Amino acid sequence: MAQHTVRIILGLFMIAAALGHFTFQRQEFQAQVPNWIPLSKDLVVILSGVVEISLGLAMLCWKNKRPQIGFALALFYILIFPGNIAQYLNHTDAFGLNTNSARLARLFFQPVLILAAIWSTGGFAYLKNRKS
Repeated sequence: MAQHTVRIILGLFMIAAALGHFTFQRQEFQAQVPNWIPLSKDLVVILSGVVEISLGLAMLCWKNKRPQIGFALALFYILIFPGNIAQYLNHTDAFGLNTNSARLARLFFQPVLILAAIWSTGGFAYLKNRKS
């Protein structure tokens, strides 16, 4: 039951974040794109929004591929981590994170999201069963 609830929360969170990418939080997401990314910040925000809405819907609807979706979401969380690091290093205010301590605390929350994505979709059990 807890896994199911966490999976649904993550799926809804991803869909909500994607909507923010396309609308009212677009500038805040652009502020997180590291300067070394060789694409326009707006393009990165739009593309990551497409990925987020896809992963969110998949978390909610694609039952027979849940472990793979969980690993894909975990990979996405790893890939966007440099944006969180850039926000901390550049002292960028966004999403209510307007102190270095708040931005630093967020960095430690990312591994929790990664593990939650895998656990809530049965990814750890999937790996264990594949080894048997």
